[in-house]
Amino acid sequence: MFLNCDPIFDGLDNDWTILPAPPAWLTGHLLRRDCLVASIPLADYAKHFEELVLLPEIGISSHGSVGSVLLFGARPVEEMRDIALPTDSATSNRLLQYLLEKRGLSPRAIEMGPDLPQMLKRCDGALLIGDRALWEAEKNPQLVRMDLGQAWYDETGLPMVFGVFAARKDSPEQCLADAHNDLVKSLERFSDEGCREIVIANSSIRTGFSVARVERYFTEVSNKMEKMEVEGLNKFLGEVCGVDEVANFVDF
Repeated sequence: MFLNCDPIFDGLDNDWTILPAPPAWLTGHLLRRDCLVASIPLADYAKHFEELVLLPEIGISSHGSVGSVLLFGARPVEEMRDIALPTDSATSNRLLQYLLEKRGLSPRAIEMGPDLPQMLKRCDGALLIGDRALWEAEKNPQLVRMDLGQAWYDETGLPMVFGVFAARKDSPEQCLADAHNDLVKSLERFSDEGCREIVIANSSIRTGFSVARVERYFTEVSNKMEKMEVEGLNKFLGEVCGVDEVANFVDF
C-alpha cells in the first residue's frame, strides 16, 4: 500500500478489512470481486470503463508537484535516447508518453522492474512511482529530471489524477454507500490537526520516511476529488486514454 492513501485508510473504521497491494494488482482483485472498493490507477479505470464506476469526493491527485511520480536520469530529458518504464505503473507510463509527445520527443520505451540502478544501467532515463520514487529522490535528488504531476499541470493547468476509488457496476448499492460514507469520514478526520499528526507519525513509522518528509508529501498529494480534479480526470481520459465519455461517478 502506497503512502498516498494513508490519510484515508489510517483512520478507517475497523469494520472494514484493508487489502494491502500495489494499485495495479488491486484492479485485478476488484474485477474478480475480491474486494468491494479499490484505489486503482486512472488508466486502469479507462481500460475497464464499461465494468467499473467511481466513488465521488475521493481520489489521489496533485495540483502541481506530486513528489512520487518522477523521471530520473543523468542527462536532460531532451537528450534521453531510451527510458525504462516500471512494470507496476499504468497511469504514469501513459502520462509520461503523452508529455514526451507534447515536447516532440520519442525516446524508446523499455519495460523493466522498478529498480533505479538497474534501470539506469540499461537506459538514459527511468520512471518510478510511489514510495520508491520518494526514496530515490531523497537519495539522488540530482537525478530527478521531471515531476510528472508538475509537468501535467504546466501543460494543462489542471490537477493530475493518478488514482481513483472504483467499484464494479454490479456492486450492492447500500454496501457501496456505506463504504463511501466511511472513507469520506476518515478523510475528513484527517483535516483535524490532532488526527493529522497521528496519521503522519504512523506513516513515518510504517515507511521509514521522516516525519517532516511525510508531512510535506501530504501537502503535495491530495485525496479530495472536487470539480477541478474531475476536470483533470476527464481530460486525461479523453486526451491520453482515448475515452469518449466522461467518468461515471456513483450518485448516492
